[in-house]
Amino acid sequence: MYLPREEGQGLVEYALILVLVAVVVIAILTVLGPQIGNVFSKVTNNIAT
Repeated sequence: MYLPREEGQGLVEYALILVLVAVVVIAILTVLGPQIGNVFSKVTNNIAT
C-alpha cells in the first residue's frame, strides 16, 4: 500500500505560521513604534533628572 510522505508538510505549516507572526509583529511595531519610543524617552529623562 502506498503511504504518502507528509514529513515536509509540518515544516511548511510551521514556516507559514512563523511568517504570519513576523508580519503581525512588524505591523504592530510600525504602528506603535513611535509611541513606544516616546515612553522610553520619558522614562530615560525622568531617571536622568
